[in-house]
Amino acid sequence: MNHATPQVGAPVSTFTQLLSSTRRGARLARLLAVTELHSRGASQYLTERAELVIAELAANAVLHGRVPGRCFRLTLVLDPTASRLRIEVSDARGDLHPQPLPADTDADALHTGGRGLALVTALADHWDTVPHPPGGKTVRAVLTTPVEA
Repeated sequence: MNHATPQVGAPVSTFTQLLSSTRRGARLARLLAVTELHSRGASQYLTERAELVIAELAANAVLHGRVPGRCFRLTLVLDPTASRLRIEVSDARGDLHPQPLPADTDADALHTGGRGLALVTALADHWDTVPHPPGGKTVRAVLTTPVEA
């Protein structure tokens, strides 16, 4: 009987780091992620998109998910064989969930937030929010690289 042998590819790599819930921590999240993705051989296309998504999600964790004395966590899960990256940013505020501005919102309207999540929506294949026990949340975004990129 013939059995299909699974293809052995590059292993899935995971990077996780706790960072202070400050502007400096958000900046460091972006810089560490880019360095990690370069060291793992991620494509330039994927790395550039990830940099923007991470910058937005980390800034949101600092601005809207901050609880004094608590950090936020950045996790990257890179599957090089699928050219797929999952970005997770966890913070301590489970009571506030991110909501992008509605698509029909006037771009010139004076809104104080929501545009960054429109950027995440445009760059990520998918994003969502899930609870992060004991009382926080995790915002996850998935990015893939098309075959032609």
